[in-house]
Amino acid sequence: MSTADKRQTPAGGRRAPRAATGEPVPGSGAPDGQKAAERPTRLAVAAGLVALEGLAVLGVGIAMLVLPLTGDRTDGLLQAVTGAVTVLALAVLPLATARGLWLLRRWSRGPAVFTQLIALPVGWQMASASGLWVPAGLAVAATAAAGLVCLFHPRAAAALGVGAVRGG
Repeated sequence: MSTADKRQTPAGGRRAPRAATGEPVPGSGAPDGQKAAERPTRLAVAAGLVALEGLAVLGVGIAMLVLPLTGDRTDGLLQAVTGAVTVLALAVLPLATARGLWLLRRWSRGPAVFTQLIALPVGWQMASASGLWVPAGLAVAATAAAGLVCLFHPRAAAALGVGAVRGG
């Protein structure tokens, strides 16, 4: 056993977990301070936009759950609750994806792009209506377009470890 190992071994003879000793844990990536320095601004913006979309979907799901209780809906209670639970479950994807983008997880880019591609036609459809749906639809479409621009930026892709691999 090396001197460093002896210093890190508690009295019981078992070695302290790597996280407690300050050593990097395999698969955990860099510490948060290093990740923040490596996180491009566009990727942070993309994470924020995706989180905002997830929160909006979450809000819709909560509203769908509350409306039947206030008597403002004409459908049956079971149908309203089923729809609300479905929308609440759909809010999990963008929220988890936003966290993954923030933590520079490679897997998060695909679901984030998918979320933006789904939001574009939703925004278009909303903007094609009338009244308050028009500005809401434009906001959804603009958010999705901005998210796609951020996600496909070369620095954001490089920070996530995706993109073309160039070798010689």
